[in-house]
Parts: sequence; C-alpha cells; structure tokens
Amino acid sequence: MLFPTTTDQELQHLRNSLPDSVAVQRVEERLSALGNVIACNDYVALVHPDIDRETEEIIADTLKVEVFRQTVADNVLVGSYCAISNQGGIVHPRTSIQDQDELSALLQIPLVAGTVNRGSDVIGAGCVVNDWCAFAGMDTTSTELSVMESIFKLQDAQPTAIVNELRDTLVDTYS
Repeated sequence: MLFPTTTDQELQHLRNSLPDSVAVQRVEERLSALGNVIACNDYVALVHPDIDRETEEIIADTLKVEVFRQTVADNVLVGSYCAISNQGGIVHPRTSIQDQDELSALLQIPLVAGTVNRGSDVIGAGCVVNDWCAFAGMDTTSTELSVMESIFKLQDAQPTAIVNELRDTLVDTYS
C-alpha cells in the first residue's frame, strides 16, 4: 500500500498559491522521486520504463504531453540522465550516437551527449532549463556552459524582465 507523500492540506495550499491555469495533480507512485524518473518539455515526456500505467496517464493528462517509456544510456532514471527543452537536449555522455538519433527523432529536437558540474553525468541534478533560461551547478565549466547555451539555443532567446532581474540579483549577490 502506498501512502500519499503530499497531504490534502499541502495540495490545497499549492493549488491556492498558483494561478488556475497551472495544473496540480497528486501522483501515488512507488517511484516517488518524480524528477529522477521523468524528463519532459511542452510536447513529450520520457519516463522510467517501470512507472505505473496510472501515473503515465496522469502525466499525459496533466502535462498534455505524449509519454514514452525510455532509458538514456541504459539508465532507467531518465530525469537524472538528461535535460530537455523545446529547443534541444543534453543526454548522458555514454549515450550512443544511434540512441541519440533515436531519442532525437522521438523528441523532435536536437540532442548532444554531455556533462555538467565538471564532468558529472547526472545531468538532471546539475542543471534546469526551459526555452529562455538555464541554471547550472557552480562547478559547471565554461565548455559545459557553452554546450548548454548552444544545444538549448539560449543565445537566441530574448530575455524577459524576470531573467534580467534574476541576473541582476545574482550579480549583486556574488559581487
């Protein structure tokens, strides 16, 4: 038997704190660290091959994405070993060219094998990305950042007010 890790009170607080347009759904799944077992963009979600069917349906319905059971470089923790946006993605450095091509065709985005945080293959633990911004761990090298900027097409992204504000805050903090 699974016990919910999110109480009704916590769930209601989340729903009350977010705009109505943001969908919030509780998932009762034995693979409870969902960030490690799901990688998604606005169109596609890659999930751990052993995720429950009910969870797969909740992901598809809530996020309005196509869901595919996949591995990345033979690792089942797809959320840990890749990061994807609508523009591109980084996968585990030992992902074969053939697997990169297959995943790229499935996701309909370009992929590159790479690392974060000075050679770490745990991509999902070292960066978070969307279509206009990426954050990487403090140990991420300039080469790794350059790869991220290129594959996620961040140099083409138009910064919004929040990006400029975040950048100014970070510069003030570390100056």
